[in-house]
Amino acid sequence: MSELAIHERSARQAWAAPGGRHDRMIGISGWLLPVLIGVLTAFLVMAPLTMGGDVSFVLDKHKVEVAKERLKIQAATYRGEDGKGQPFELTADSAVQKSSAEPIVRLQKLAATLALPDGPAHLVANTGRYDMTSQKVLLDGPVTVRAPDGYTLDTRNASLDLKTRKMESGGAATGTVKQGTFSAGHMTADLETRIVTLDGNARLRIVPRATK
Repeated sequence: MSELAIHERSARQAWAAPGGRHDRMIGISGWLLPVLIGVLTAFLVMAPLTMGGDVSFVLDKHKVEVAKERLKIQAATYRGEDGKGQPFELTADSAVQKSSAEPIVRLQKLAATLALPDGPAHLVANTGRYDMTSQKVLLDGPVTVRAPDGYTLDTRNASLDLKTRKMESGGAATGTVKQGTFSAGHMTADLETRIVTLDGNARLRIVPRATK
């Protein structure tokens, strides 16, 4: 073996010998690398909080939960006034509005109170849809109306205009007015003036004493 080869091998043996430069380098790397990794991790976490500008990210639409309802309220109350400034109040056990683009509120177990010159009129229905723009209510199922002077209306699937206080039935209707009782296949009623218009198989039973 040449003298040069012997010298190079001796240098490598000295570098790899226990307690030599190699051992010292491994020892320093053992604690320095974890410290550097911790510092880098902390920087990556804190950088979005300290740097200006927008932060963008990508969401997978198949993994993001989407709200089915825009707004759901328990024990909702809506108040307003008709064209004459008379107040009305619409209450419901629950109200749901599906989107901001749709001004329709779906109501469950609703009741309406309409202020009239001679006292309030009360309306009750199981379900309904309130249009906040037109202030009209589409009533589903049985509908009952009770007003002063024994005035009553019973119908199904009616529409009520809260501005004009007029109601139109979607089917057969029965009721009681000062003159007696009535029934018809279709009805329109002005709740303020108590004027009822009957259409289709209209029947009126007049009570003579009530007309005096």
